[in-house]
Amino acid sequence: MKIIAVIPARGGSRGIPRKNIRFMAGKPLVSYAISCALGSNYDIDVVVSSDDDEIKAVARRYGAQTIDRPDYLSGDSVTLDPVVCHAVCTMEKIKGIHYDVVITMQPTSPLLSVATLDKAVAFFENEELDTVISGVNDPRLSWHEENGLCVPNYRERLNRQYMPKDLKETGAFVITKREFVKETGRFGEKISVFELPEKEAGDIDTPQDWWIAETELNKKNILIRLDGYSKIGMGHIYRGLQLASGLIEHNVRFVISEKSDIGIKKIEESHYPYDVITENDDIFSLIDKYFVDIVINDILNTEAEFIEKLKAKGVRVINFEDEGSGAEVADAVVNALYEKKSLDSRKHYGSDFYLIRDEFAIQPIREFSEWAQEVIVLFGGTDPCNLTEKTVRALMPLADELKLHVTIILGLGYEHGETVKALAGNNGRFEVLENVKVMSAYMSKADLAISSQGRTMLELAAMGVPTIIMSENAREATHEFGSIKNGYLNLGAGANVSEKTIYETVNWLIQCSQIRKNMREQMLEKDLLHGFKRVKGIILGEE
Repeated sequence: MKIIAVIPARGGSRGIPRKNIRFMAGKPLVSYAISCALGSNYDIDVVVSSDDDEIKAVARRYGAQTIDRPDYLSGDSVTLDPVVCHAVCTMEKIKGIHYDVVITMQPTSPLLSVATLDKAVAFFENEELDTVISGVNDPRLSWHEENGLCVPNYRERLNRQYMPKDLKETGAFVITKREFVKETGRFGEKISVFELPEKEAGDIDTPQDWWIAETELNKKNILIRLDGYSKIGMGHIYRGLQLASGLIEHNVRFVISEKSDIGIKKIEESHYPYDVITENDDIFSLIDKYFVDIVINDILNTEAEFIEKLKAKGVRVINFEDEGSGAEVADAVVNALYEKKSLDSRKHYGSDFYLIRDEFAIQPIREFSEWAQEVIVLFGGTDPCNLTEKTVRALMPLADELKLHVTIILGLGYEHGETVKALAGNNGRFEVLENVKVMSAYMSKADLAISSQGRTMLELAAMGVPTIIMSENAREATHEFGSIKNGYLNLGAGANVSEKTIYETVNWLIQCSQIRKNMREQMLEKDLLHGFKRVKGIILGEE
């Protein structure tokens, strides 16, 4: 088949001035249609018909041929039919050939992909059609006016996903046999609509349309590599889910190891796409499969060789809490739990880069209470040292002595839940909760918290809850944020802390209201609510 793609592009545009050559996501709008047609697996001659010298210059820069549109075809009321016919006839005279197929492509449909265009041309050819129009399925509960009354266009009210298909035309393309291209029309008798993916169906008519299309074009394909199982806890999983939520305008996918049983379960519940891998090197084929732009590693210590292989794929690499050799070659490293100062501009340390969950940004902070009665105990998703049980045993006599109410929150991977429940028994002073969805609601009620030295301690700081912390492992113990200067009483390695020490520390702190007040004030001095904006800029290379 001899195919020509005609792209009509007038100079005048009322809604968005100079629309066709205005830059969208770094390129002139008209260039997207040109590049799409030229990128086809079919041999397509591409011509831009315009009355504007600047548009024609831009079109030639991107590889299209151009023809001058005469004045009588350049008015606001002129339809596309005579414009396309003029372009085709002119090109046939110039080249001395006769085209078999004419594709009209609007420059105002920049989201159309080469793959979709090729599928549409194949559909047109295989189905032996006269004309194929691009369309998008857009079922709505719509109404029309009849005899002065509004009448529904539907028989029954249904949710959108259950409504019958309703294809709306888009400006992406009209594919038609040459014989039907005339000044008065371009459609044959055997017509069909080729359904576009919804993300490729946008037409640019208004500034809002422009913003939506540009956002789509600026999307990055992001892989988040993380793990979550009993030994390491669930902090990486929760941070990954938070990143995915905040990067909603991009295509985010998780990559998780097969040993991460509870992590996989949590991601499944969140309905994000993910791939399970056996070893780290399995990620390289996924980078090719998903055309990845950015890889985020939240897997602790990485090796330089692994990070270098990632970068050789042409992706941007961001590592979280990485103290391995890979941190020296990654594009950026983010670690909110270490209060270091670094001369390396790639490394970002401190609570300024903490990712607070949305719920904490909107949860009101409770007024300070001189007498502490509400205590919360929470040691993360897995609590490998079983500090929860030790703390509950220490608090059993104290709760009755001081008339405390103790809320115990168990994580998804905690293995001693039944023992803790049995300890709490029917004692009304202890409340055991599992799989808590809105953690901030419980933290905001607490006068005192007992927790581990991971990301949970920062959430407690955001709520201004004076906190006694114990580390679950050697790595947690290095998290410098958990210090007295930031409002924490740090008892050190939890495995070495006795029940007696926990009892005496809680007893003392509850009765020292001024100490608790000072701890609270030190916590609330930190800006923990705006870290995501900073981290997002680092991920996208905008910092």
